[in-house]
Amino acid sequence: MSVRMPEPDGAVLARRAQIVKALRTMVPGEGVIASEREMKPFETDGLTAYHQLPMVVVLPETTEQVSQVLAYCHAEGIKVVPRGAGTSLSGGALPLADGVLLGMAKFNKIKEIDFDNRVAVVEPGVTNLAVSTAVAHAGFYYAPDPSSQIACTIGGNVAENSGGVHCLKYGMTTNNVLGCEIVLITGEVLRIGGKHLDSEGYDLLGLIVGSEGLLGVVTEVTVRLLKKPETARAVLVGFPSSEDAGACVSAIIGSGIIPGGMEMMDGPAIKAAEAFVHAGYPLDVEALLIVELDGPGTEVDYLIARVEQIANENRAVSCKVSTSEQERLLFWAGRKAAFPAVGRISPDYYCMDGTIPRAQLPLVLKRMKELSAKYGLSVANVFHAGDGNLHPLILYDSNKPGELDRAEAFGSDILRLCVEVGGVLTGEHGVGVEKRDLMPVMFSEIDLAAQQRVKCAFDAKGLLNPGKVFPVLHRCAELGRMHISGGKLPFPDIPRF
Repeated sequence: MSVRMPEPDGAVLARRAQIVKALRTMVPGEGVIASEREMKPFETDGLTAYHQLPMVVVLPETTEQVSQVLAYCHAEGIKVVPRGAGTSLSGGALPLADGVLLGMAKFNKIKEIDFDNRVAVVEPGVTNLAVSTAVAHAGFYYAPDPSSQIACTIGGNVAENSGGVHCLKYGMTTNNVLGCEIVLITGEVLRIGGKHLDSEGYDLLGLIVGSEGLLGVVTEVTVRLLKKPETARAVLVGFPSSEDAGACVSAIIGSGIIPGGMEMMDGPAIKAAEAFVHAGYPLDVEALLIVELDGPGTEVDYLIARVEQIANENRAVSCKVSTSEQERLLFWAGRKAAFPAVGRISPDYYCMDGTIPRAQLPLVLKRMKELSAKYGLSVANVFHAGDGNLHPLILYDSNKPGELDRAEAFGSDILRLCVEVGGVLTGEHGVGVEKRDLMPVMFSEIDLAAQQRVKCAFDAKGLLNPGKVFPVLHRCAELGRMHISGGKLPFPDIPRF
């Protein structure tokens, strides 16, 4: 459903015209987009149920331009929403009607590849996959590999602390970023970290990674490069139930084996992915594990035998080991295409993101089945099973009245369940607007106030990406003496499709 916004009055239009004119002096040529038709592609991100046209879109090309734009917005009290490729699934890049959308897509250069120090220096608009492609000839790669890596950008990865199928062994974005250049809302340019492995003082880099655009705008990133392992082989293991597969995940990790990646798909996701990619997945199982072992060849052979033994002890009904690099990549191609594949079996789906302790996986899967029956909506499950990061895909039809509301309620209950069993609200998609109102489920009033004080240290006026992450926003001067208050949220409702 599209919500028609009220027409702005003359004073608002004059103010907008003044802002657009000023921005065009800072970012000339085609760097400022102000017409409704041309701003349409920016009105939503990967959380497509929500949309909002920005006041104006600015596409800078240099750090100096970003600095000028932010300094101007700070002086004039104008809100700013940073945006990468717009693949955020939590509404992290959702625009504001009274804010500037700062698109970083033109920052798309790999500035330096330093194999001696095993790092690359890239601009935030470089896609995740492009980094690995640029260094593949020398036998290196960039470890974090979200399923959207062909489209998502390094800047967005930094904002959301993205992971991927190999984050179990090689870590999230935060474990693979060594330095950043960021521009503060005041226009000041700050360098944090660099090519060295550690730095003195507070871990400001740890604050920036995962900060969802609330603290500054990233204009350069130094990422860690890894040498490709000598051998990598993947094992497809089928199970009669998701609970059996979940128990196997815990048993593999409990045995001391840390696979390069360990992913899980349930019956609906398996069938959708196989029909889409033809990866060779078994269709007569209710759950499938993809377990990748990497390292020296002899070690990989030994670990594969161990995994097969553990799988059989947990009621596995099929087991297939990749026999070539092409077949290994095909196994992963099915998993990485699972999201678009599910789009072929349902008019719409709502992709969730929560994390639980691995040992709770069988219980959570059982409870999700009960929730599915409660809400009358099917769910296809795709998990980063090794680290407990769940991605349930709730299937619904937005053309049927009430189904989107039920899907969102179902998703909220899944996230509450994650927290209930000792997990967290997000694994890699971030909080954005999607999980904003659920933050009190996990954090106390004191916790949220402390987090907002960090926000205030970087952005005292609250101009960077306001309305995201925090369920209630207080003025910085008030945080020293206020508790987080209950009641109606002070953010405007965001129109949904």
